[in-house]
Amino acid sequence: MAKSRSVVELTTRYDLGGVDKIRSLSLSPHSDSQTLVYLGTFSGSLLLLSLDTSTNIVARLGALSLTASSPVESIFVLGHEERGRVLALCNGYLFVVDSLLSHPAKRLGGVLRGISVVARRVRRRESTDEVLLPSYEVSGESSSSKKFLKMLGGGNRVSDVVNGKDSRREGHYVFAVAINERMLLIELEDEKIDSFVVLKEIVGIGGGVKTLVWLDDYVVAGTDKGYSLISCVTGKSGVIFALPDVSGPPLLKLMCKEWKVLLLVDNVGVVVDTNGQPVGGSLVFRGRPDSVGELSFYLVTVGDGKMEVHQKKSGACVQSVSFGPEGCGPSVLAVDETGDGNLLAVTSMSKVIFYRRVPYEEQIKDLLRKKRYREAISLVEELDSEGEISKEMLSFLHAQIGYLLLFDLRFEEAVNQFLKSESMEPSEVFPFIMRDPNRWSLQVPRNRYWGLHPPPAPLEDVVDNGLSAIQRAIFLRKAGMDTPVDEEFSSNPPSRADLLESAIKNMTRYLEVSREKELSHPVREGIDTLLMLLYRALNRVEDMENLASSVNNCVVEELETLLNESEHLRTLAFLYASKGMSAKALAIWRLFAKNYSSGLWQDSDDLVPYLHENELIRLSGKEAAGAEAARILEEPCDPELALQHLSWISDINPLFAIQVLTSDKRTEELLPEKVIQAIDPQKVEIIQRYLQWLIEDRDYNDPQLHTSYALSLAKSALECVEVQNGNQENDSGGREAHDCNAGSISLFESDVRERLQTFLQSSDLYDPEEILTLIEGSELWLEKAILYRRIGQETVVLQILALKLEDCAAAEQYCVEIGRPDAFMQLLDMYLDPQNGKEPMFKAAVRLLHNHGESLDPLQVLEKLSPDMPLKLASDTILRMLRARVHHHRQGQIVHNVSRALDVDSRLARLEERSRHVQINDESLCDSCFARLGTKLFAMYPDDTIVCYKCYRRLGESKSVTGRDFKRDPLIKPGWLVNR
Repeated sequence: MAKSRSVVELTTRYDLGGVDKIRSLSLSPHSDSQTLVYLGTFSGSLLLLSLDTSTNIVARLGALSLTASSPVESIFVLGHEERGRVLALCNGYLFVVDSLLSHPAKRLGGVLRGISVVARRVRRRESTDEVLLPSYEVSGESSSSKKFLKMLGGGNRVSDVVNGKDSRREGHYVFAVAINERMLLIELEDEKIDSFVVLKEIVGIGGGVKTLVWLDDYVVAGTDKGYSLISCVTGKSGVIFALPDVSGPPLLKLMCKEWKVLLLVDNVGVVVDTNGQPVGGSLVFRGRPDSVGELSFYLVTVGDGKMEVHQKKSGACVQSVSFGPEGCGPSVLAVDETGDGNLLAVTSMSKVIFYRRVPYEEQIKDLLRKKRYREAISLVEELDSEGEISKEMLSFLHAQIGYLLLFDLRFEEAVNQFLKSESMEPSEVFPFIMRDPNRWSLQVPRNRYWGLHPPPAPLEDVVDNGLSAIQRAIFLRKAGMDTPVDEEFSSNPPSRADLLESAIKNMTRYLEVSREKELSHPVREGIDTLLMLLYRALNRVEDMENLASSVNNCVVEELETLLNESEHLRTLAFLYASKGMSAKALAIWRLFAKNYSSGLWQDSDDLVPYLHENELIRLSGKEAAGAEAARILEEPCDPELALQHLSWISDINPLFAIQVLTSDKRTEELLPEKVIQAIDPQKVEIIQRYLQWLIEDRDYNDPQLHTSYALSLAKSALECVEVQNGNQENDSGGREAHDCNAGSISLFESDVRERLQTFLQSSDLYDPEEILTLIEGSELWLEKAILYRRIGQETVVLQILALKLEDCAAAEQYCVEIGRPDAFMQLLDMYLDPQNGKEPMFKAAVRLLHNHGESLDPLQVLEKLSPDMPLKLASDTILRMLRARVHHHRQGQIVHNVSRALDVDSRLARLEERSRHVQINDESLCDSCFARLGTKLFAMYPDDTIVCYKCYRRLGESKSVTGRDFKRDPLIKPGWLVNR
């Protein structure tokens, strides 16, 4: 069973005296400090009390007798102003009296007799009142709820309301009255205190109605048989559910906050909506209540001298109060629902007891003092869900509960509450991590809490004080004193080490989340620095390194000594690098590499994770040191610093050195001369890769640089050739030659000779003679050919291609590039007479004649042919060459003769044009201006048009009167050779 807490507290009591018991009760706020209390007795009297809420003094203001012996069943207060009235049900009649009971009561007569129960209509804010307003203007779009009053019929009952002034106050004076098997919907008029209007009569509701609730357009009625739902629009009724044969009388309660109705079956409450449909689960009370009231998000029940406060959602009892003896008879409960909703009153025979709801802050304080944290958290969450507290107060409560949980050694729950608080500043937890005074002491806000917890102290002190408090509470409990203590801690006290570890872990979690907030720079510095300290305390090395290597606000001065002492040098190096202190970071990485290389430190079998180009790879400790140093030097830094550390980085891995030298992030370029001096001459590939980057990527045009690169490649090629030749001599089996770079890390994807050949062909800035001097006596024939070609020695190039390399295609292509026929003859001569005792290359000669025979003189070819060349091998080629030669000659003669014929034809046509005659007489006219020509000068165009000289000057010699331009569209006349 849940522990009780104080939701309501006793305010005052009032005793009527005598033997008259209270039957009904109603509260009405009169002012901010005064509440009117109306009491109905079993003897038919109506009493008026006044409660001063500021002094809790009850005064009797008046009394009025309605009948001699019948009880006052119910009381309704209609307003609390001077014109306010009170409606009371007594002896089957309705009585109306003024709010101060200063005038005699008036009974409403007519059809209102034999009334069993009355209910006032309650409307939601969004609902309309047109359902009860008689109106004759009903549109086709109106709902049925707007039409039923027209069907009520005219007559005197509604004519006064329609024609007169409507002074109703939003339906507050509309009631449902149950009389036997019918129900009347009536409205009280303001003008006449004893006048009413019957709005509608609903029959066939069944007899024995004992309780009613009217919400919007539906009335829920309770009888001994069960509960039913009646529509005020159609008058139809339906059964919600029937009551068991053995059960108490029905009881209804309107829940105004949710706009639902509570139906009771003995001690079980069922909540339904306006359509009679159950909502949520059932509420089970300890006993059958005599009366039910609604207090904020609680339900209050009274019965058998006890008052219980239940949660609406779960029905759990949170407080139980005894206000009278057992068997004192039925009790009545009333809540000030129209005021602030904090006052309630209960009756016990002739006594009325007043209670006031305890403020939520006081309830939470009481729970926290008793260390009932879960109930306090539940109450806060319930207040938030009901909208009873502001966001600022909610954040304050979460922080306050978090502090108490922290000092009670519940660190995980404390941090959970801290994270829910939007107003709590992360700097508030700084004193728990670092003792005052410190760099961030002034950043800690002095927030005012409820004073339920001690001031902040380091976590070690919190744990020590908490353990002492637990031991003290256990001792006091054994001595018989009731002290609040955690049952789990008392039965199984945790160790100091476990508690301290839990405290640090959860404080770390809070700071990690706080890093994502928008905070001032000093606070960010404090969070990151203290987070590093907490990681160090937990020995979370990976988290320390991740924090130090990322963008952070750590203060190096606060961490430098501590990290050095604890030998977290990697973390310190990352921290130096992130703060731009590259020299210190590189010194640490160099120390790592030196210790690993010298054997002072043993490289662990566990490889270190390293992020390279967004890919996670694992390196040894030595390689990781070099990689991190290279990463620092890739960024903008002092060039001298890069040259200083380049040597040991290249010793670990040449790739790291290349990353440093070829970085595009550097703002200040390294001087190539200094770089080459800084690199060990034995590390040829690093120099070559650096020179290649300068030439190809940076477009360096320094001839000396190009020559140095070519010489370096040539030396490497010579060494590779020597190694391959040595391997081939040792490997008599004819297996593949070993790579000259086997066993080392290669910085290039291609072979060194391939790179040398590509560079010699692509660059024009190196000195070819210097390269030739180096490789003159070597077997690098293709490289020699490229170099000789650069210096224009065509014969030597052809000799190398044709005789040394025996690359016929390359030799022929080179002759094509030369573009002279003598080049092919020279190549043919080399094939036929190789010299130096080499056999003639007849197949290559035939290939040359076959591919380029047209470009050779047959006579010269025949002169060059060796007598030793087999006739069968050359006959077909020579025959084809001669046929091609004759064909070429005859084709030339044809072209020559055709050209002569065209020339003769054009000359003849021109002569004919010049020798043409035209006859002009006195009647001849100019084809342009139509003037008579007579003896004037004239001109004739090829299309036989004639114009005077003036028009000829205007038109020009190439354009006639017809508009034809003879230069663009020449006129071709048939001749003896050329036709159209």
